[in-house]
Amino acid sequence: MNDMKGIWSRLLCSGLFCIAATIGKANALQPAADTSGAKPAVTVTDCKQCIVLAEQLYNRAAIADISTQQIIWEWRPEQSNVKPAHVKWFSNTSDVKPVYNGKYLLVTASGGGVALVRIADKKTVFYAYAGGNTHSAELLPDGNIVSASSTGNYLTLFKVDTTLAPEQVYHRNYTVAFGHNVVWDQQHQLLWTAAMNKLLTFTYNFSCTQPALTLGDSVTLPGTEAHDLFPVYGKNDLWLTNTTNVYTINTDTKQLTQANVLQVNIKSVSSADAAWPVIVIRPKTSWWTDEVLDAKGNTVFRQSGLKIYKARWFINNAFSYPEAHTITQCR
Repeated sequence: MNDMKGIWSRLLCSGLFCIAATIGKANALQPAADTSGAKPAVTVTDCKQCIVLAEQLYNRAAIADISTQQIIWEWRPEQSNVKPAHVKWFSNTSDVKPVYNGKYLLVTASGGGVALVRIADKKTVFYAYAGGNTHSAELLPDGNIVSASSTGNYLTLFKVDTTLAPEQVYHRNYTVAFGHNVVWDQQHQLLWTAAMNKLLTFTYNFSCTQPALTLGDSVTLPGTEAHDLFPVYGKNDLWLTNTTNVYTINTDTKQLTQANVLQVNIKSVSSADAAWPVIVIRPKTSWWTDEVLDAKGNTVFRQSGLKIYKARWFINNAFSYPEAHTITQCR
């Protein structure tokens, strides 16, 4: 699995956090080509219907505007404050999740990297190495991060500390089979992961000094190679994909219902308001595609030549995070 120039002035920085005093209009990107001179359709702030993409042609996280079919924002590790020796950690972007009220993105890559990126200035405010073919990550309520690694067969819990170098960050692994996903459930105060053919829950100890997870329930799932696990918009349910089917899971009863969407080999699924379509990623070549589809297979977004691995609506996630969600670190 595997430009945008902004006009910024008077950046006031402290450690890994920066405040942009003025932000000029950025140049948009034409994917599958060097696009340093193109004009954007909209800014991220102004976009009314955007999606976030794990896009592997350029090893980037990207934001695309559905109405104009243009990519209007991107983060590439080699163009950020990621150290040159660590850029390889972010090869083959594997997941991108909007967090902190759409002001940040949580990014993972098969190269093993996990990053928290501020959209306004593309600053990588935190990053670390999980390894083991990292496929997804999740924020915990105290700002710490959990990632899932597939060939490593583990979750990694990171203590987020922006004052430390990536190699110095506290982390701890927890064995799960075929780790591809992880989701925090704020109502039940649980961490969910679908591991091969098991649905697992973990509790979190909320310790700032020694953060830890404890395995809870284990429920057998139909099929095998569970892939995406992501909240169903407006419900206390989770989307689940595997090699053959797409389901929704009731988090109260843990009962599964086959979803009315495309079924086979779906890499990601995301929903929003009823007026917006459910979107899925179904590979055309290997594990990627150049288009985002709706539940019936109609094209929602397409740009020839892209290598999109996952796509999600750029909206707040009320299943996992509070309504007012500001960046935090456990102290």
